[in-house]
Amino acid sequence: MTMNWDGRQSVVDALGHYLSDKDAADNTEIVWSIIEQAMKYSNEHSATIDPKKSLYDFFEEAVEKRFLDEKEEEAKKKRTTILQMSEMWGAFVGSEIQKQSLKFFWMEECIDGENLFVAGTYKKVLEKIAQPAEEAGIRFECRVNRLTSGSDTDESDPSVTVEFEGANGKQNETFDEVVMTAPLGWLKTNLDAFEPALPQRLQEGIQSIGYGHLDKVYITFPTAFWNISTSTANGTTKRRTSSSATSPTIPNVPATTAPVHQLGAADSPVDPSHYAGFTSFIAPSYAPTNPTHWNQEAVNLAALPGTTAHPTLLFYTYGPTSKHVADLVLRHPDAAEQKRALVEFFEPYFSRLPNFDSGNKEHQPSHVLATAWANDELSGYGAYANFQVGLERGDEDVEVMRRGVPERGVWLAGEHTAPFVALGTVTGAWWSGDGVAKRIVQAWKLEEAEKA
Repeated sequence: MTMNWDGRQSVVDALGHYLSDKDAADNTEIVWSIIEQAMKYSNEHSATIDPKKSLYDFFEEAVEKRFLDEKEEEAKKKRTTILQMSEMWGAFVGSEIQKQSLKFFWMEECIDGENLFVAGTYKKVLEKIAQPAEEAGIRFECRVNRLTSGSDTDESDPSVTVEFEGANGKQNETFDEVVMTAPLGWLKTNLDAFEPALPQRLQEGIQSIGYGHLDKVYITFPTAFWNISTSTANGTTKRRTSSSATSPTIPNVPATTAPVHQLGAADSPVDPSHYAGFTSFIAPSYAPTNPTHWNQEAVNLAALPGTTAHPTLLFYTYGPTSKHVADLVLRHPDAAEQKRALVEFFEPYFSRLPNFDSGNKEHQPSHVLATAWANDELSGYGAYANFQVGLERGDEDVEVMRRGVPERGVWLAGEHTAPFVALGTVTGAWWSGDGVAKRIVQAWKLEEAEKA
């Protein structure tokens, strides 16, 4: 089941107080309008933008042009709030907004159309696409250590020997072609797994593109105590959709947190009496477990439609928060201790949701699950390619990874090699693999053989 959210968002300020619905909507619209301006500027001036300039630099300049009719003290306060809210960008790309390259910000713009939230999870999708693999020879619980291919000047047909290790010890198999779908982070730390070494330009591309730390933390409760009615004075419920939610000019970006600006559909299945689908906790100075005041972003999974709803808050973490959460997981291998440590870290946020009562056991988390990709060697200690300050040839870097080394039978696929309009997305990962498969079919003239 897929769905559109209804566009409502709650914002908790640095002191732990909720912004009014109007202020939350107005500020969110300002943030997305500046993102739109930055995207346009990056598209038009990428060639001349200083590689060291960040998206946050653009925000700092943009807010100075706003609130000019306000008293200076009030204008300064509003500008600070916008800058604090802008840090939610990290939850889209996995790294802080201060690291987002303005020069290559245009590469974050995605395909037009709806960005649907998969309320029913990817279970049915995976079942469908896994069907062709049922007849395949899959080596489970095996780790690839080396890929040995012919040299670039070898005129014979390519072949690649894959050395791997599993329960039966070290083994190897040889193939005509190998498609490497390892995450970009793994490639960065395992370039020596390729023999001979990958071409220098390809190595440069792999090392140049940034790699984020986008993670998820699911916190489940016995009951969704926060999912209360947002009743108006006359006792009816009201669905609020900010104008930015339906603006055709706002750019589409990777939908890691189902961005509010793309949503607000009139046919959203979300019950308007439920608590908002998204909550931003900006620069939380009230959280003792977060002394550097990292922003937090939470999604209300209790607002999902029908049987897909469950009493869970999904926190999208990025950058230093993800690294800290991963460190908590690593330092507390015992399940009970790990849960305690994670609950302690996130308590300052879920305790500010409506109706929370610290003395009510129904309001205490029953389960906590953190993805902790920053600890995962095979993921490359992170998740998702992104484009960070200092990047000088971002588009060319992606293109060289997308090409791979076909003359040696070595191909790369994954979200980091996707078409520009789908980089960093599930769609892009699928397209990249599909594109490589078609190129291999063409190289071996298999289409012609089938027609014959």
